[in-house]
Amino acid sequence: MTTEPTAGPTNSLVDVAGLAVGHHTASGDGWLTGSTVVLAPPQGAVGGVDVRGGGPGTRETDLLDPHNLVDRVHAVSLSGGSAFGLAAADGVMRWLLDEGRGFPMGAPGQVVPIVPGAVIFDLGRGGRWTSTPDASFGRQACERAQDALATGSEGYAAAPPVGAVGAGTGAQVAGGLKGGVGTASLVLDDGTTVAALIVLNAVGSTVDPATGELYAADRLLARDLEDLPGFPEGARLHTPEPVDVEAARTRAAELGSEALPRTLATTIGVIGTDAALTKAQASRLAMSGHDGMARAVVPAHTMFDGDTLFTLATGERDAPDAWAMHQLLQGAADVVARAMVRATLAAPTVTTSAGTWRGYVDAFPSAVW
Repeated sequence: MTTEPTAGPTNSLVDVAGLAVGHHTASGDGWLTGSTVVLAPPQGAVGGVDVRGGGPGTRETDLLDPHNLVDRVHAVSLSGGSAFGLAAADGVMRWLLDEGRGFPMGAPGQVVPIVPGAVIFDLGRGGRWTSTPDASFGRQACERAQDALATGSEGYAAAPPVGAVGAGTGAQVAGGLKGGVGTASLVLDDGTTVAALIVLNAVGSTVDPATGELYAADRLLARDLEDLPGFPEGARLHTPEPVDVEAARTRAAELGSEALPRTLATTIGVIGTDAALTKAQASRLAMSGHDGMARAVVPAHTMFDGDTLFTLATGERDAPDAWAMHQLLQGAADVVARAMVRATLAAPTVTTSAGTWRGYVDAFPSAVW
């Protein structure tokens, strides 16, 4: 008899000791966007990346190529604002510099923080096209991540909020549904932890249009619903009633299929582990994470998405052998898929002057009870 896999204490990315997450959210008065930072431990973490979408907005991804010199990352910047949102990483770099964290260049204080990043397309969703993240967003996200470390316990940061927060504030998915931030963790049989934080914002759909069911719902653990804000104790997912499915189809049709080519998106995120990995292995972990993305969104990795996943490996545990690496890769795909389902479930209905995006639970009320 097999036992259900086990999530970490908070079922989030920060179950990898040393990682911390901070959000800065801007909504109202023309805004619907934000930034999220994942802080590595002060000494950094081994980084990897895999970019699969046809329209990526990224920085410092070439640096993470295993052929290149620097192997330590000090933070990852995730942001709304499309290419404008890459500016958030400047604030992250300045905050890290103030903290003395970075690639050493000589004398004390002479460091260059290494901050890869990626952005999603959410322009105009708050009602004003020019409301985009800047360096102040990245700095404030770092402050929130530092607060999470201070309020956590035993070397672990406090769990990050999920839903329409940070880089997921203006996120959406197909069918007029709201996207957002989701996270999940898994403790493998050998004690290694692998976890993911995902900003779900996709041209594709997380929902099977024939049934209204979430594509990767079968990957969820029992506690994946219990941990979500607003979900009643003992809540479970069910196949939605036909009336809900038909209403969702009608709304999707009203939005117009001709809008698809003008809808840019992108799902981005970070996979973390406490295993000791090389840069090549870290990138391989990001590659496997994309398998989880493809389970949760159909279609994934389109020409209108810039789907990008980073890896941060803290090295608190031993390097994995071949079998342990195999299990770690499988675990990465699972936590990404679960994080994306949880992002869908946590996302609330949001209305701005630019439109309304319904949360999954509001669109399919018969699916959760």
